[in-house]
Amino acid sequence: MNEAAKPTGRLHPMTVAIRDIAAIFGRMGFGVAYGPELEDDWHNFTALNVPEDHPARDMQDTFWTDERPPRVPRTHMTAVTARELERMAREGLEELRMIAPGKVFRNEATDVTHEAQFFQLDGFAVGPTGAVTLAHLKDTLERFYREYLGPQSKVRFRPSFFGFTEPSVEVDAWYEAPGKEGRWLEMNGGGMLHPKVIADAGLDPEQVAGFAFGGGIERMIMVKYGIPDVRLFHNGDARFVYAFDAQSMDVGRP
Repeated sequence: MNEAAKPTGRLHPMTVAIRDIAAIFGRMGFGVAYGPELEDDWHNFTALNVPEDHPARDMQDTFWTDERPPRVPRTHMTAVTARELERMAREGLEELRMIAPGKVFRNEATDVTHEAQFFQLDGFAVGPTGAVTLAHLKDTLERFYREYLGPQSKVRFRPSFFGFTEPSVEVDAWYEAPGKEGRWLEMNGGGMLHPKVIADAGLDPEQVAGFAFGGGIERMIMVKYGIPDVRLFHNGDARFVYAFDAQSMDVGRP
């Protein structure tokens, strides 16, 4: 085989998406944080106001290691948010904005929009009380979706409930898969950080407040490119990667 005929390697769409997402949030002043994939109970649950009797701790949703005390393959990137808030308290920082992209694990059945292993993006912005509001969260996410999904994208915000935020919202985007009717697809949840989460990190909830959000990265890519099945990202079929144009993948557009 001559050199010209040899196939060239490609970045996986997930790699490209994470780079693009980090660049967009970087322009809004967010840094990037990482944490361990194998987490302790404190950072994955307790520090995020998830009590011991919460269903998310049960085996049908969470994998646990066979050790004492057991650890958990992290179920959400919000565990990194907990660690970053602790760092904020430890270093005496008055404000902090970070995103955390990474792989998470759920003990659940798979279908076209759910996987047991997937990538999630979490983010937060914290500052003196009154400086960061729910309106800032809405503006931040709307700006992000306009840049990442395109100016024609449609998103909506709905009231919701999460243990680590109050008040809480869910965000949907309009999703059109090839050959199927368009529908609203849940993209992420978020809200104002619960005072207990701030206190458990060692910060004073009377002096510090902020928002947090989190959602699946595969779903963002599905909406952006009309990909019909989330399982395509993880089935190991190289044809999925090569379905994207090599030149355009440098900027995240197939």
